[in-house]
Amino acid sequence: MSRNEEAPGDSFSGRHCRVESQPLAELGPEGMYEAAERLCRAAAGDGPRGVHAARTVGRIAEALADTRSRDCVAFAVDLVSRLLPEGAMSPGEGDRLLRSVAAKLAKAQQLRDIEPLFGELPHGVAGPAVELCACLLGELALVGSGSGRRSLEAYAEKLRELGHPLARLPSTRLDIEHRFTVRVRGLGSIKTAKQLRSRFPEAPSTDGGAVAGRKAVDAQDDGRANAAARPFTAGGWAREPEARFFTLPSPLGPDDFGISFIKELPLRSLTGEGSRRGAALACVTTPDDVLNELFSAAYAGGVNGQGQGGAYARLFAWESFYALLGLPTCVPLLEAVRRAADHRWLRFMAFTDWFHHDTSDLAFAVLDPTRTRVAVLAATDTDVHRDALGQRAHSRGPAAASPRPW
Repeated sequence: MSRNEEAPGDSFSGRHCRVESQPLAELGPEGMYEAAERLCRAAAGDGPRGVHAARTVGRIAEALADTRSRDCVAFAVDLVSRLLPEGAMSPGEGDRLLRSVAAKLAKAQQLRDIEPLFGELPHGVAGPAVELCACLLGELALVGSGSGRRSLEAYAEKLRELGHPLARLPSTRLDIEHRFTVRVRGLGSIKTAKQLRSRFPEAPSTDGGAVAGRKAVDAQDDGRANAAARPFTAGGWAREPEARFFTLPSPLGPDDFGISFIKELPLRSLTGEGSRRGAALACVTTPDDVLNELFSAAYAGGVNGQGQGGAYARLFAWESFYALLGLPTCVPLLEAVRRAADHRWLRFMAFTDWFHHDTSDLAFAVLDPTRTRVAVLAATDTDVHRDALGQRAHSRGPAAASPRPW
């Protein structure tokens, strides 16, 4: 799937089963709401019937959220925040439903019909009603709506006081986020060296880079690695990403940050480099390109995973971005943007059993301003790999991660 021409990342039900849109549409909003009310009682039961009923309620709530009217806003929110029984869905499904409904409300509804949802300030962050509003604020920020509305700003401030993870994000889109959710015709995922070279300037290969790469020391940091990988693990990409960090005994030469340096690092993604036809290469990129790819990975989800919705995709992207920069969470976002400009950023690819070049492969390397610390992040959405005997074996992607504070 293209990472720049995304399929919507805000649909809860699309991969579970087909929506019977015509029968639902014939009921009208009030009839759909009444049918969903009845189904909510069935959803409280155990077994397949309860699961099926809960998912049908989810589809109805999505359809209502996507139908512009004040009543539809109220109906959709009531279904997912009050009527749908707790535990009727798995935590992951419940999270995705709330995120999907929030995204559809932000895109389809008029702000004057959404604003009443924020009339009462929350007393805590637990509960579907508060989570839905938090997601909705995040979605409104991405579509450029809601700024200057007192009720929304007061609700967001209260969420910050309560420590909701989404509340750290700004209420307006930053300039570095300009490509989030934007489709760019012709800019799909990069699969070939020719495509990479056509869009980014190639970083030269140097002997000094190779020498420096052999001297790099692994600086293992599991917490930082998990944060860097979050967009891909949350989106359910097929293989666990590789996030690694290295230190150098002396500053890397100004021209030595290229593929010759990267190839000397002990990376799983480069094991067997040259085993497939093609030469590894690295190209210079920019912080906004990297941030957008991190966002897209969580927003669209993996081929066998799930999109996380715009609000949480944005959170996971920034969480990963901070990890690549090695910044503590107390650093404000705009300060992180300023510091990112002082780092050097590379995209790279190789021809190994990791990089299959048939679905989506991403790999980045980041050099800090002291030129002594390097972060590497590689991810693939290919759902097969070669085992130790060289035989093809299927690999299932990890489950979507639950949202956690930074």
